[in-house]
Amino acid sequence: MDNIKKQVEDLHQRKTAARLGGGEEKIQQQHDRGFLTARERVERLADKGTFMELGMLNTSDVNGVEHKSYGDGLVAGICKVNGRSAVVQAGDKTVFAATEGTVHIRKSRMVHDFALRNGLPLFFLHEGGGLRMPDGMGSDGISDKLFPPEMLTHHRKVPTMTAILGDSFGGPTWMAVSSDFVTQLQGTCMAIAGPRMLELANGQKLEPVELGGVDVHNKHTGQIDQDGVSEEDCIDQLKTYFDYMPQSADERPAMRTSNDDPYRKVDEVFSILPLQNNRVYDMNKIIKILVDDGVMFEVQPKFGKGLITTFAHLNGHTVGIIASQPNQFAGAPGPQECQKATEFICLCDSYHIPLIFLHDTPGFRISSEAEKAKMPTKIMVWNQALALATVPKISVVIRKSIGAAYGNMSGPGMGGDLVVAWPTAEINFTGPEVGVNVVFGREIARAENPKEMRQELLKHWSFDSSPYKAAAKHLIDDVIDPADTRKFLSQSLEYLLTKKREKSERRLATWPTGI
Repeated sequence: MDNIKKQVEDLHQRKTAARLGGGEEKIQQQHDRGFLTARERVERLADKGTFMELGMLNTSDVNGVEHKSYGDGLVAGICKVNGRSAVVQAGDKTVFAATEGTVHIRKSRMVHDFALRNGLPLFFLHEGGGLRMPDGMGSDGISDKLFPPEMLTHHRKVPTMTAILGDSFGGPTWMAVSSDFVTQLQGTCMAIAGPRMLELANGQKLEPVELGGVDVHNKHTGQIDQDGVSEEDCIDQLKTYFDYMPQSADERPAMRTSNDDPYRKVDEVFSILPLQNNRVYDMNKIIKILVDDGVMFEVQPKFGKGLITTFAHLNGHTVGIIASQPNQFAGAPGPQECQKATEFICLCDSYHIPLIFLHDTPGFRISSEAEKAKMPTKIMVWNQALALATVPKISVVIRKSIGAAYGNMSGPGMGGDLVVAWPTAEINFTGPEVGVNVVFGREIARAENPKEMRQELLKHWSFDSSPYKAAAKHLIDDVIDPADTRKFLSQSLEYLLTKKREKSERRLATWPTGI
């Protein structure tokens, strides 16, 4: 009996040491830098008392460092988040700067596989320096530590959510850009390699935030979906996003209870939409009036600002909304907006989330810069995603919907289920002014009275852009009273989410997580 007690006491001593990771001094250094430890991050994410750790007694397989490498730089296990079971991994900066050694990689892979086998969502709370040296050195070291197959063939089987909470290079970056949702702590860096390696490789000297800070990703790459001023802020964003997701791709997101009348009149929209059709407004205000309780969660709000991609609920159903944003570039999509829309369509279709499109766009934003950014390809990739998506798609033309952008916003013939318009809608190939200037520009310039000639031509080119002509030919399904928009959307979801349609065919689940 005494021998058993000694063995149990030895176990407790080992686990006490393991909870300290790289030791008290390393923990204090982490706190002095203003950061939480991996275990503290897990505690912030997990419901109190639910975290069950796996691999606590792991150590590096390098001889002589066992006592200072508990967990091998990774804290991992199972917990509950907002009452729902999930798997979590957190890079432990106190152990070899959270770099990835042999045991670290093995644990990460096995925990990921555990999540997929059991249909559990995955949370990643990351910082770290990528592959560890010397573990990855030599032909033998690198050959079994390349990109993990579980990441490459994940195919959105379960939701994946990542928070970059410290400077991250290599593995943490690969995981972040492969995730469904990414938030990043302001002041941190997410990149392939760190500034020191960059300087050695090509002599370029950059501060970490210049290399991969939130401004880089918000303005240029679109590789993050949100950012936070604190670690708590980032972790809360993960939890909020999770509320809109299903447990796995085998089920729909849960219904959310609301006392908000699904047939409520939305007369407030009349005070938001300007009388002049060339005046701007904030589409977010209209969205908040339409959705349950005025609550929405925007994805990539600082990237591709001419387009809004947001989650919300309508009559309790989770929906994804793609909406023009007239107060940014007049709502004209450019290359970033195309990328943003395509990725959002893939995400929603993979997790059975119906799509709602709100149009107010003068057409695509064309320019030399857009052409250099492969704008034609990006427009067509957006269309391909739209054509393959099998979730219900409902389209409402609020004001302008011009040219090819009318199609990309799930216009007629683009695979949508319902297309309606407000009476304020203008639908056309292009505006008469643009058409006249393109076709008759030289004649107008040579005319004795250019202004008079232009006005005369405009009379002949004033094609009926109102929605009624399209409605008369049943090219759109209806023209609706703007005040009835919430009722129309709620009823449409009720009729479309039949047993046959409530889950998508997930044709986009294998599409890349970045376009």
